[in-house]
Amino acid sequence: MSPDVMWSIGELAERAGATVKFVRFYSDRGLLPEAGRSSGGHRRYGPEALDRLRLIRSLRTLDLPVPEVGRALEHESALEDAVARQLREVGSQLAALRWREAALQLLQDCTPAERAERLHLIGVVAGPPDTTVMARFWRRVLPPRLPAELLSAVVDAAVPAPPDDPTPAQVLAFARMHALTAPGRLSVAPCRPDLRAPDEGYRPAVLYSGLGRAYELAATEMAQGAPQAGESLDCFVAAHADSGGLRDTSEFRRRLGYVLDQTADPLVDRYWQLATELATPADGPPAITPGAAHAWLRASLDAQLADDVGAVAA
Repeated sequence: MSPDVMWSIGELAERAGATVKFVRFYSDRGLLPEAGRSSGGHRRYGPEALDRLRLIRSLRTLDLPVPEVGRALEHESALEDAVARQLREVGSQLAALRWREAALQLLQDCTPAERAERLHLIGVVAGPPDTTVMARFWRRVLPPRLPAELLSAVVDAAVPAPPDDPTPAQVLAFARMHALTAPGRLSVAPCRPDLRAPDEGYRPAVLYSGLGRAYELAATEMAQGAPQAGESLDCFVAAHADSGGLRDTSEFRRRLGYVLDQTADPLVDRYWQLATELATPADGPPAITPGAAHAWLRASLDAQLADDVGAVAA
C-alpha cells in the first residue's frame, strides 16, 4: 500500500470494522494520528492510523480504561502493568463466582429446616469472602504485648485463607467461623493460661514463639501415630514453663494439664474444627492447623500424665 494513501474518517472506520463515532472519540483524544486535513478541513488518516485503531480496539476488548489505553500505546511497561492488573481483577471476579456457586449449591442440597439457618449464615459473608472479622477477633484475644511481627505471624496461622475453588462444606465452615468470631462471642481465657512463678511476670512472646515451634514439630509427629510424648510435647511444655519463669518438672506438667483443661473453651475448639474443615482440600487428608496441633499436644500431655499415674500405681 502506498504510504501516500489517505482515508476519510468513514473509510478508516469501515476498514477497521469500527463506527465513525468510535474513531472520532479516540481521534479527539489524540490517540489516532491524523495524516492531514482535506481542503474542506476534514480529517484524513494514513495506514499507521489503521494499525493504531486495531490495537486500540484490542485493548478496549480487554476492558482497559481509556487513560490506560493511552499509556499502553506509548509505553510497553504500561501495557504489562495494565494486563497484570486486569488479571488480578478477573481472578477476584472468578473467585467470587466460584464462591457464589458453592453457596448456592449449599442451599440447594439441604432440607428446608437447614436452609433458613444457612441462608442467614452466608448472607453476612461477602463474596469473595473476607477474613477481616476473624483476624480482628484474634488481635483482640491475643496478649497486647506481643511484638508486631510475632502477632502478625500468629494471626496469619490462626486465620486460614478461603480456598479459591471452595466446596459447599467449606463455604459453610467459613460462614460459621465468621459468625463464631463476631464481637463478644468467644472468651479470651484460652489464650492466656495463668502459669507463672510468684516473682516472675508472664512473657507472652516467649509462649507464642515456643508454641509455634511446638506446632511445627507436632505436624510431623501427628503423621506418625497416636498422641504421645516426644520432642513436640517437650517444646510445648517448655514454652509454657519458660513464659512464666518456671521449670519443666513432673509437677509442672500435672499443673499445666489442669490449667489447660480449666481454660479450654468449647467455642474455641469449635473454631479450630471449622478451620480444619476450611483448610482441608477436597478429597485430601485433614489439614494440620495450629488448633489441630494444639489438641494433639494436649492429648499427648494427658496420655503421658496417665502413664505416670499408672507407673506410680504399679
